[in-house]
Amino acid sequence: MSGIHGHHDMGHTLAGWTGTAIVTLGTALAGTGLCAASPALLRSGATTILLGALTTWVLHLTGWGKPSGPRPESQWPWRVRDTTAHTDCLGCRLAGRDRRNRPDSATARRRREAAGSSARALP
Repeated sequence: MSGIHGHHDMGHTLAGWTGTAIVTLGTALAGTGLCAASPALLRSGATTILLGALTTWVLHLTGWGKPSGPRPESQWPWRVRDTTAHTDCLGCRLAGRDRRNRPDSATARRRREAAGSSARALP
C-alpha cells in the first residue's frame, strides 16, 4: 500500500469488489434496456443490481467485508478475512447482530458515559 493514507486501510475487500462488479453489470443491463426500450432488459438489470447488493451483504456477514479504518498492515490485503467485531455496522445490525447492548461494545460504553454524565449534572 502507498504511504498516502498512513496506517488507514481503505476497506477494499472481496465483498466490495464482487458487489461492485455485479452492480456494474446490472447498471449496464438496465441502461441498455432503457435505451432499447426493453422492459425485460430493464427488469433484468434491476434484478442484477439487487443481487449485487445481496451478494455484498452475504459476503460481508461471512467475513469477506470490512469497514475502512485503522488496522494492522497484515489485514490490509483484500484476500484477508475480517476478524474484528463491527459494533456500529448497519449490515450486521440488519442481520440481527446488534452489539449495542453488549457490555463490551463501544456504543454501550458511550451510552454508559452519557448516562453517567447526565446523572452527575442533576442536583
